Amino acid sequence: MKLKLAVMTMTLGLQAAFAQSNYPTIGSIVRNDPQLDQLLPKDAKIEVLASGFVWSEGPVWVKEKGGYLLFSDVPQNTVFKWTQKEGITSFLKPSGYTGLGKYSDEPGSNGLAIDRQGRLLSAEHGDRRISAMPLSGGGKKTLADSYQGKRLNSPNDLVAHSNGSVYFTDPPYGLPDREKDTKTRELDIHGVYRVEPDGKVTLLVGNLTRPNGVALSADEKTLYVAQSDPARAIIMSYPIQADGSIGTGRVFYDGTEAVKQGLKGVPDGLKVDKNGNVWSTGPGGLLIISPAGKLLGRISVGESTSNCAWGDDGSTLYITADMYLCRVRTTTTGAGF
Repeated sequence: MKLKLAVMTMTLGLQAAFAQSNYPTIGSIVRNDPQLDQLLPKDAKIEVLASGFVWSEGPVWVKEKGGYLLFSDVPQNTVFKWTQKEGITSFLKPSGYTGLGKYSDEPGSNGLAIDRQGRLLSAEHGDRRISAMPLSGGGKKTLADSYQGKRLNSPNDLVAHSNGSVYFTDPPYGLPDREKDTKTRELDIHGVYRVEPDGKVTLLVGNLTRPNGVALSADEKTLYVAQSDPARAIIMSYPIQADGSIGTGRVFYDGTEAVKQGLKGVPDGLKVDKNGNVWSTGPGGLLIISPAGKLLGRISVGESTSNCAWGDDGSTLYITADMYLCRVRTTTTGAGF
């Protein structure tokens, strides 16, 4: 019944989004430090572009053909497309599970990225792999689905390096019984991995309890990893070595106390702007953190916030939060634009 209601609600939300220029707003901007005024204008608003999704995730901006946004609805096993002119349309279904019958509550794709070849990279829960698909047409190619002969758990998020490597996380959220899954789970760790252009998969981090979102700094010398464990809600940073491996990590930001205080959400998806500020979902919405690890403020949608992506000319931040697709106009530019 809940899923049926969500689909009905989404249908109404999608119809209202077509060719719309004025959008409803939601939530608020919480300013902890005056530096935030240099990144978000005083009159910044959180616009709701569409609503009614079951769990929106993994947005990515595609620069070709006038530019458009892709994002996942993980429970619906679907990737949706959004443009200013047409609103929401279905782009890819199934997006992450191509097997028979029901697999889990979260079978679809999660994190999405565009690589240097212009392909859509997907972290697929149900098919338990990292895939690449040409946007010009054609089928998917599996980049990684196992480590040392054992199937991955449920790849969650990923980021493409300019050298062709892909960094990704592998928590248990997409398994039929999550971390308690004893029938299909093959790896005991929740790892952070790198898959090289030749297909070699390397374990980089094996001591995090719930690795989730990943992002690269603008100079690609730092890997950020968000951990969505309420007991240790942190963002880690790791120096990337010349050979693509990583050095000793450190805690970049700790949101555990905010979780204990009752703020909704945990660190999940994150992105970086051109000046090194980290824009990460977390307790209380989407957090804006300085390169030194200082919380400057947050974009409070009012719902658990999953991920974000830079789009348009690089100054618009698109946000997925529970049932919503939102955007905020900023006065900075995302890395890669």
